[in-house]
Amino acid sequence: MKDTVSLVGAYYSGKSVLVTGATGFMGKVLIEKFLHSCHDVKAIYVCVRNSKMGRNRVREELPNFHEKIKPISAEFTKPNLAISSEDMEEMLSEVNVIFHCAATVRFDEPLKDALLLNVMGTQQLLRLAHQMKNLEALIHVSTAYSNCNRRHIEEVFYPVPVEPKKLLELVWMDGSLIEAITPNLIGDWPNTYTFSKALTEYLIQQEKGDLNVAIIRPSIVGASWQEPFPGWIDNFNNISGSFVASGKGILQTVKCNPAALADIIPVDLAINLTIAAGWYTAMHRPESPLIFNCTSGNLNPLCWREIEIHVRNTFEKNPLEKPFRIPNITITSNYLVHQYWTFVHHTIPAFLCDLHLRYFYSVFQDDEAIYCLEKAMSHLEYFTSHSWDWSSENANMLMKELNPKDKNVKLRTRVHLNIFCNKQTNKYLIEEMDTHIHPLFPSLLSLLCFIRLKTIHCALKATLFVIIWCIFTARSKVAQNLWYFLLNLCYKFFSYARHCTLRH
Repeated sequence: MKDTVSLVGAYYSGKSVLVTGATGFMGKVLIEKFLHSCHDVKAIYVCVRNSKMGRNRVREELPNFHEKIKPISAEFTKPNLAISSEDMEEMLSEVNVIFHCAATVRFDEPLKDALLLNVMGTQQLLRLAHQMKNLEALIHVSTAYSNCNRRHIEEVFYPVPVEPKKLLELVWMDGSLIEAITPNLIGDWPNTYTFSKALTEYLIQQEKGDLNVAIIRPSIVGASWQEPFPGWIDNFNNISGSFVASGKGILQTVKCNPAALADIIPVDLAINLTIAAGWYTAMHRPESPLIFNCTSGNLNPLCWREIEIHVRNTFEKNPLEKPFRIPNITITSNYLVHQYWTFVHHTIPAFLCDLHLRYFYSVFQDDEAIYCLEKAMSHLEYFTSHSWDWSSENANMLMKELNPKDKNVKLRTRVHLNIFCNKQTNKYLIEEMDTHIHPLFPSLLSLLCFIRLKTIHCALKATLFVIIWCIFTARSKVAQNLWYFLLNLCYKFFSYARHCTLRH
């Protein structure tokens, strides 16, 4: 009987949870999981910005709003999150578990904004948590790359070069001054996002007090594997945008290390671990905060070269509607080679497309789209050029504590990639119609378009080869003699083959 009843679901029965960042990617899946699997949860308090727009967004994007979900107007950069006294009184007496998912995930966020939203926002939430009468656990969602300046990352807290409290004193300085000293402050962290996440973890260790705290560190969060729907995703951030651009034939070259480990975790698996960590932390009350590295590399190793091959093959079998070019992405770790292919495959086609639109349709385009694409890929370059080794003792321990009802089946990375490339790009991101009888059978229209592009591609290659060869033979006597020799050889071969056929 114990194995057939969800221990995690039973714990959350009658509990009230507070979710920050509920309108973000992971927050939406977290809410959906609670509504779908923890039916008897008492209430889900959702922190949104202090505006009607924030409340309306929750109503539009989260199902069963009026039954379970209670939006709370909050501003994470202000004392007590600027929550009204009425809402504050209810939360302090009702909330049992906090899931802190709110954060800015932009890699190029100014350090001042990253500190305000990620570090100071968490500090304000911790102060609020200390006042809650019935709080049993606080789960903070960080990132597996918070300590990416190390190659082997344990499930422990790591020191930071600057005290978070001292840095928070700088946020009131002029933004341009903080921007000027940012490179010196972040040191060997690649961007302000990972640096601010490292500071936040250290701050939690300092100010947790007697709170039962756990930290979840997911790696690259990709489309869902099974829940709420296979392949569900709602943003072009990180790897999602590159998959779409590659499927459309826009992205043709990427600078990364082909042998580096690609650690992509489905969002639903990360959320399942997050909810289970809340249960374990509340029930066992560990003496020190537990950190869970939520990664897939150690269990399902897959390098970026394999990702490239699989994505290309998947889009060839299941082409997207109206692709710009044939999906044919090339990855290289050489800077000069990457710059050459960028010029050939990105800059020149963008220039020709701009000329076509300008002179035939009087449409004036700039290079903003290609610039944004290259900028996004440059932000990912650090993470696709290095490999990390994450320990997962705590995550493995948590899995052993779960009964069969709560455990997930083993993730198969290639199956997840197939779902990722098919469903999420077609249906959820670019909203293409799902005309497939089965995800593996492409629509006839997309297939015909792909065949036409491939024919044009081969014809252009042949034409270019003939033009170059004609120019070469016109300037070289040796090339002319070689050309005539090859033609004569082909003529003799076909004549001999025809003579043998007539004799038989």
